[in-house]
Amino acid sequence: MRLMLQLFRIYPLASFLMILALFLSGLAEGLGVSALLPMLKIALYPGDGGANAAPPGELELMVLGILDWLGIPSTLGALLVLIVVAATLKAILLLIAQRQVGYTAAQVATDLRLEVLRNMMHSRWSFFLHQPAGKLTNTLATEAQRAADAYMQGANAITFLIQALVYAGVAVAVSWKATLVSLIGGTIIIWISHFLVQMARKAGKKQTHLMISLMSHLTDMLQSVKPLKAMAREDLVDQFLEHETIRLKKAQRRQVMAGAALASGQDLMFVCLIALGVYLALGLLSMDFAMVLILAVTLGRAFSFLGKVQKQYQKLVQNESAYWSLKETSQLAERQSEPLGGDLAATLNSGVSFRKVDFLYDGNSVISGLDLEIPAHQITTIIGPSGSGKTTIIDLVIGLIHPDGGEIRIDGVPLQEIDLKAWRRIVGYVPQETVLLHDSILYNVTLGDPRISEARTREVLERAGAWDFVRDLPEGIHTLVGERGGRLSGGQRQRIAIARALINDPKLLILDEATSALDPDTEAAIISTLRALREQLTILAITHNSGLAQAADVVHRLEPAGSIRT
Repeated sequence: MRLMLQLFRIYPLASFLMILALFLSGLAEGLGVSALLPMLKIALYPGDGGANAAPPGELELMVLGILDWLGIPSTLGALLVLIVVAATLKAILLLIAQRQVGYTAAQVATDLRLEVLRNMMHSRWSFFLHQPAGKLTNTLATEAQRAADAYMQGANAITFLIQALVYAGVAVAVSWKATLVSLIGGTIIIWISHFLVQMARKAGKKQTHLMISLMSHLTDMLQSVKPLKAMAREDLVDQFLEHETIRLKKAQRRQVMAGAALASGQDLMFVCLIALGVYLALGLLSMDFAMVLILAVTLGRAFSFLGKVQKQYQKLVQNESAYWSLKETSQLAERQSEPLGGDLAATLNSGVSFRKVDFLYDGNSVISGLDLEIPAHQITTIIGPSGSGKTTIIDLVIGLIHPDGGEIRIDGVPLQEIDLKAWRRIVGYVPQETVLLHDSILYNVTLGDPRISEARTREVLERAGAWDFVRDLPEGIHTLVGERGGRLSGGQRQRIAIARALINDPKLLILDEATSALDPDTEAAIISTLRALREQLTILAITHNSGLAQAADVVHRLEPAGSIRT
């Protein structure tokens, strides 16, 4: 129950209200059950005042005393009304408790997803790069839901435990000796069944591990479907996934087997225990039939609810590994939170400069002693062979990574003294691979920001040279672009990406090989758009293409050793 204790600490008010409602519903149920014994005596021994019945016990006297205090006659009808009223109160209170549990479980899933997502988004770029996309997807979807399910199952276990205690309490009031013996037998059955709970726990942990592995590899492979199909190697995906899903199936089978064995075996043992108790009470001890019947009902219900407690606990331990896995991912991301620099405002009036900048990756030098100028309101391109550190320069400018030596200055101010969030708000970035969301052009440009109007979106589409083709689409700005933007050409996707980068009026526009996959005519059109934009902002571009380099105001050639030639 460590998971439930932790969630109770996180959601104290909701948990208190749930427990209170469950406790009151248990009392109501206990009141109804307590009325059964005098009602049975009236029904079994009518007309003789119960002369043939056993003397009234403490429970029966308590119920009759309550009825007398309320001025209600001890008749069959009155007792039936009492049972119905108690059942109604129990149903209402149980509904309130279950509603609270459902609301809290939904809140648990939502809070866990947001916690992981926020910590991931605020983590260091180097840490984020090493996280498989499939693992994060599994964490947000599967693990968060399983954690919420575990809370629901824990709450159900508490519900059944309270009900079991109520019935056990009534049985104690009827005959504490018979109840004590029966509870000892029930405890032995619970203990015998516990190994099935441990089996389910291990299967749940295995399932969590395998789901992370499966989702990580599945996401990677789905992103590579085109080259796999092009080379007729899609069967490799099937072979790998078959192997992983078979391992997952085995874990799920063990989980199902443990649950089924617990349900069937435990119920059978409880029935045998009750049957033995009834035989001993009536056949050997000659107890009053009404008393034995009440004991059989109350203890039978108590054992039934105790069995449900263990079954719900078994389900809880199957799912709780997902919660701890999710928390581990979240805490790891939190420990890798990104430093956001200083508190100075971000500006870009004169330019960006590198002074003797060094950068190491896994102990290997990528950039060494780099001096570089990126003047404001000009197009600066960086060209060079693959692996020379071009993208590293962009990541350093954005502040995604930090130099191991030297200094980067913005308008003469060291970057580490500038508020990084504020600096990035004036940066527009166009990646090499333009992947659009499977949504409308409007959404792809605004990314769902409700503060950005359609008029503003049209304005940036015009600046990016995209409005002419967007206007001619069947639904205009509301046209769906398809999966990864597949309904648009490469040049059209690139213009949409440029519009998205321009939507917040950046002062610095960065293009990371943004024209590398375009044909010459499309590239020329994009270059014409960029030249028109340089009067309003600073442009930094990485390129292999000579066309963009020829259009630039400043060209830096990066050598493999990390040196620069302008």
